[in-house]
Amino acid sequence: MEALRDVTFRVAPIDRREATEMLREIRSYNLLRGVRGEKQADLPAIAETILRISQLVTEFPEIVELDINPLMVFETGKGVLGIDMRLALKP
Repeated sequence: MEALRDVTFRVAPIDRREATEMLREIRSYNLLRGVRGEKQADLPAIAETILRISQLVTEFPEIVELDINPLMVFETGKGVLGIDMRLALKP
């Protein structure tokens, strides 16, 4: 939700508690929980994605930038899907 300035940041590595906390900090969290009859987004899958990215950038410090846009989030139990990704490495 970068276009909406609905972001939160942490320094990697992070743990599951921090990943979940990050989700709760964004203004669109209530939308992800499901509103007006919409099904809840797969919040555990989003947290897992954040954790795996944290692990990736920790294990490969040459990564200086990583962008996934968009990250499609499906209903609970159906996961997430990164549609496009950009990775920048140190020269």
